[in-house]
Amino acid sequence: MAAEPQKAEGSAERRTYRVVDFSGIVPVPCPCGTARRALGDEPAFPGSLHVTRVEGRARPHFHRHLTETYYILACDPDATIRLDDDRVALRPGMAIVIPPGTVHAIDGGCELLNIVVPAFDPSDEQLVDD
Repeated sequence: MAAEPQKAEGSAERRTYRVVDFSGIVPVPCPCGTARRALGDEPAFPGSLHVTRVEGRARPHFHRHLTETYYILACDPDATIRLDDDRVALRPGMAIVIPPGTVHAIDGGCELLNIVVPAFDPSDEQLVDD
């Protein structure tokens, strides 16, 4: 949902920016939990931006063509992420680049910002057995 900006005095009629209020976006189910997704239709942005909430354990999956970058906003003290055969402890402030083909799944409560390039395509998501 785009927030309606106030017009500054003397500003141009055409806006060259876009403002998104994630609190107005309805979360959708995903293998990680729920995601609020935006900007996938923005020509000036090469991907999409998601705020994702994980409750408990995410379903392991990978993407054939997408690169995801997770920025951890908040997480349980014992939260971890599976990256192929490795397990990495999570903490707020971490960034994790997940290239195509990398099996990944978070275990533990977590909220993250997910930058997806190119824009998210649900058909690119491949679930795997745990």
